[in-house]
Amino acid sequence: MPFDELIGGPVAASVCDGATESVLAKDWARLLAATSAASALTDPGLFSSSTAFEEFATNAVGQWDPWLERYTSRRATEGRPLKWYEQTKLVGGAYATMLSVRITPSPLPCSGSRENLTTALWQWQAAALGDTCLFHIRDDVPIRSFPVEHAGDFDTVPDLFGSRNHDSALLSSRTRFAEGTCLPGDRLLLMTDALAAWFLAAPEPADALHQLLEFGGPHDTAAFFNWLEGLRARQELRNDDVAIVRIDVEGK
Repeated sequence: MPFDELIGGPVAASVCDGATESVLAKDWARLLAATSAASALTDPGLFSSSTAFEEFATNAVGQWDPWLERYTSRRATEGRPLKWYEQTKLVGGAYATMLSVRITPSPLPCSGSRENLTTALWQWQAAALGDTCLFHIRDDVPIRSFPVEHAGDFDTVPDLFGSRNHDSALLSSRTRFAEGTCLPGDRLLLMTDALAAWFLAAPEPADALHQLLEFGGPHDTAAFFNWLEGLRARQELRNDDVAIVRIDVEGK
């Protein structure tokens, strides 16, 4: 049995943050996240080959107009046709940031049989366009932040993936790539910019991490929402959409 089947990999995840100034940005972000995660899972070349990334970008953008046609038709059927100002904005397309991550298992070097293999390394690869961030956590300490490394580096005009940007080479050239190695017990956190900026600016990173890790799943949604509202009320967190994905790396 191949090693990746033995321990259950690879896995992929994407987080995309729609630009609020563009219409249907959340819908584009959902479509882009689904497309990029699927591409990351099936094609590791996405993170190392400009050709593979350009093919993905072309595929993602190519899905927008068919989706928009279905959406427009549904709105008309429901008696809610697009308003003139929505149609005007749609000419320029929708925009979102994109962070896509692929995690692939690889065996630790050892001289024994497969039965003696008790743990694994996990190689992660990431592609980021814009300011949605990946944090690599080890022993409850952030050891890597990508693509933004400092809270002061966030601005209001990040690079964006446009739903009508057919210049796939330009999208590829503006995308940043990174990779790293996870050990058992490591965590990867994917965060949209507002939460990532709060995390990077925290005076006590261990405390900030502890707060984030208190929320373990969908059953904590209400508590997580209340926690965010508290941060906003204290002006510690910018009033913006928030998304986070947590990946815990375990041994065999």
